Amino acid sequence: QVQLVESGGGLVQVGGSLRLSCAASGFTLSSNPMSWYRQPPGKERELVALVPRAGGATNNADSVKGRFTITRDDAENTVYLQINNLKPEDTAIYYCKATRPGRDIWGQGTQVTVSS
Repeated sequence: QVQLVESGGGLVQVGGSLRLSCAASGFTLSSNPMSWYRQPPGKERELVALVPRAGGATNNADSVKGRFTITRDDAENTVYLQINNLKPEDTAIYYCKATRPGRDIWGQGTQVTVSS
């Protein structure tokens, strides 16, 4: 079964850090661009970070630059999102996505809640 499973979310205080994981099964993610999105309460889903196929440069949304880092471990078939210096506005459901020919694959999401 082709799927992505996110983990690592939780409740954290302002200024804290989290590392989100996105594990792929049923396919090899090394050949796919991977990205993290988030959807804050009552808002639309937005792209926060992207890593292309192996060897390409990552790209982050302006709102998270300097705080979010996306990395991929192709040996583990997993993509990570390191989030530092968390702010209340980072509260959202975080999703990972694999861009594949024909159909993108989305995970089920993991909740991040930042308390002040």
